[in-house]
Amino acid sequence: MAASDPNTPPPSAAPSFDGISHGYAPDGPPVAPPPVPLEQIVGDVVDNLSATARAEFALIEARGELALHGASRAAIWGGVAATAAGVALLALAFGAILALSPQIGPLLATLVVVFALLVVAALAAWRAHGHHGDIRTALRRDLTNEGFDDAADT
Repeated sequence: MAASDPNTPPPSAAPSFDGISHGYAPDGPPVAPPPVPLEQIVGDVVDNLSATARAEFALIEARGELALHGASRAAIWGGVAATAAGVALLALAFGAILALSPQIGPLLATLVVVFALLVVAALAAWRAHGHHGDIRTALRRDLTNEGFDDAADT
């Protein structure tokens, strides 16, 4: 025969619901915690604001360090690229002079190559000057043009 469950009431006793919780504590309603003093609430808020401000400053510092790292690496690799491009342009200029020398002579070949490079440099400078305004706009203090205009002082 199966052993009876010790938690099961005997068959002669009426079922009792004293130990069953219906959303309430079995020993009565819970005791309300004592009210928190206002000074403690204000202190907690100030501590949280202080921690938030420190975290924001740490984030700004970390972003600045990341930007500095990126800018320094971009400057290094940009310098390498500019040096390589300069050497390539020198090789192109010497090659053009050597290629043109038998047809028009060394002096005229040199003048033609120098003139062509000056035209390329002038076009590049013209394009760079066009984008100079974008930089000034990005760095302007007053983007809405309601006050002091940085472009007027040039």
